[in-house]
Amino acid sequence: MMRAVRVALFLAVIVPPPGATGQGTLTIGRLQYDGGGDWYANPSSLPNLLAAIRAETALPVANREVTVTLDSPALWDTPYLYMTGHGNVRFTDQEVVLLRRYLEAGGFLHADDNYGMDESFRRELARVFPDRALVDVPLDHPVYRLVHAFPDGLPKVHEHDGKPAQGLGLFLGDRLAVFYSYQSDLGDGWEDPSVHGDPLPLHEAALRMGVNLFAYAVASGR
Repeated sequence: MMRAVRVALFLAVIVPPPGATGQGTLTIGRLQYDGGGDWYANPSSLPNLLAAIRAETALPVANREVTVTLDSPALWDTPYLYMTGHGNVRFTDQEVVLLRRYLEAGGFLHADDNYGMDESFRRELARVFPDRALVDVPLDHPVYRLVHAFPDGLPKVHEHDGKPAQGLGLFLGDRLAVFYSYQSDLGDGWEDPSVHGDPLPLHEAALRMGVNLFAYAVASGR
């Protein structure tokens, strides 16, 4: 994406024009990966997030996500790559190279641990960037304030191990290239509230955080 277009989209995020319905081609890429993990988990989550992005910003987003693999040409048209699951993640050597190339070219990966993905995701990310580590994303980072304010950081949707929700990131220069939502179950919060019985305010908070993440991906990417 050309810089001038990216800047225009960034400005559109902040103040959507009155009556904007924003229908277009930007969408979320759901990453299909090998290893046995349920990459397809939370089927209502991404359509709900796209609806929230469409309602709360002027970004021209589609109604549905697309499923992509790391060797798919569609990857390069995806500003926001999302992966989730409860089980194992495994990248081939070629996929390691492709993911690094995508991220270095301005792509954005949001990995959302759905409880059970943590060990394998950290292992595979270390193969992609052996010279970099996940760190806490500072609370003053744009992902916590670009559209909606989250002064306390990542919302916690579900409880598992008594640990706080963590927003971890991998930075390339000053750009956040990978955001890892850990001990949060953010994607569960995006699902229809009836799926998990989550209270509506928690569902809405999770969606607002997702809007911030997508807006940042578009504003900071290629």
